[in-house]
Formats: sequence, structure tokens, C-alpha cells
Amino acid sequence: MTTIAHQLRLVHDRIHAACLASNRDPVSVRLLAVSKTFDAQAVTEAALAGQLAFGENYIAEGVEKIEALRRGHVARTGQTSSPKAAVGALEWHCIGPIQSNKTRLVAEHFDWVHSVDRLKIAQRLSEQRPAGLAPLQVCLQVNIDGGANKSGLAPGEVQALAQQVAQLPQLVLRGLMAIPEPAIDFTAAYAIHTCAKALFDQINASGVLAVPMDTLSLGMTADLEAAIHAGSTMVRVGTAIFGGRG
Repeated sequence: MTTIAHQLRLVHDRIHAACLASNRDPVSVRLLAVSKTFDAQAVTEAALAGQLAFGENYIAEGVEKIEALRRGHVARTGQTSSPKAAVGALEWHCIGPIQSNKTRLVAEHFDWVHSVDRLKIAQRLSEQRPAGLAPLQVCLQVNIDGGANKSGLAPGEVQALAQQVAQLPQLVLRGLMAIPEPAIDFTAAYAIHTCAKALFDQINASGVLAVPMDTLSLGMTADLEAAIHAGSTMVRVGTAIFGGRG
């Protein structure tokens, strides 16, 4: 077993344990492996171990990796019995900030975007999504704890943008994403994650969306247990899978 495969198993064990501790079905939480700064070989190792969803923070780096892995491995078979099948089935998530001059790259190469926080960006993604691709799956990024150095919408701004994004063609509004400041312990992390869950539930309950959101992207290596207890449906884990970044 490779180191990456072993680390993936440990992360899945953590997710499973957190779900059982919070009376949730383990299948209700997806793992997004954050592969930023790691090369295509690391992604291939993870894919061969069964991990197919990957998150990239840096758009240019992500696109280069996506293209390198897709060359010669275009068919999305959904199987993981061989390197070709594994890398051909990958699902790519853009989880970093998006500038206007990078929206076309995102629209043409990624399957999901977690970091939409402006209508202009959403409109450009919609306009630039190639007609031959499935709609881009979108989460709105919310600055849930008001961190001064964090991207994202203020909580009070989310519902209005959600209504607008949900009406754009070539996009599917899936949910919310947040990256709170690091918390000192489980209790503090849980408290801020529950604020994101409350906002998520509030917007769904308001009836302003024709299709309710189903994705709450919360939790990373250090706080995935607290996020799962709060209601996260997707945890974004990098260090615990690939190791530290230099």
C-alpha cells in the first residue's frame, strides 16, 4: 500500500467515526482531496486508491495538472482498475479565488467551483462554459466568521446571490462553502461551522430556490470532525492525504 493510499484510508476512517459519533450515515459525507502543489503522480496514486474528486486552489496549476492527466486518458469510465481508467474518471473542483481573467480556464476545465462570491464571476462562468460539457456545479463562498483576510460573501449577502446564480444557464447551484479561521479546539470549530449550517438551512427553508441546495463544503484536515458534527456534506482534505506543503 502506498503512503497516499494509507493516508486516504486513515482519513476515511476519521470521516466514518465522525459520522457515527454524530448519528449520520457515512455515505452522506464526500471526501475532496486537495491536491494543490502536488504533482500529477500524487493524484494518480490517490486515484488508484479509489479517490476520484480533487480540489485545486491555483487555477493555472490546476489546469496544467488536469490537462497532463487527461492526455491519453479522456474517457470517463468511472472504473479504477487501471491507471488509465482511474485518471479518466476524475472530478475536478476549483476551490480557490477566481479573478475575472481566469474564469474561462475554470469554465472549460473544472467540474465544480466552490469559491463564487460575485455575480460577475458567476455570469462569466455561465457564459464561458462550453456547450458540450455538463453544467458547472457551483457553491457560494461565505465568510462565515468575518475573517479580515478571508474571501467570501457576508452571510447577509448570500441569499440574494443564490437566487441570481440559480437562474444562470450552464450553472447548477449546489450549496455553500466556508473556510473559517483556525479554531482553538473542537468546541470553537463546531460553533462556527454550525453558523454555516444554519445559513444553509435558512436559505433552503426560505423557498427562494426552485431546487434546494444539497452541498455544504466545510472542514479540512484539522477540523473535519467538527464540520461533520455540524452538518458538512463535503470535507476538503489535503495535508492528511498528501503530507505537508513546503
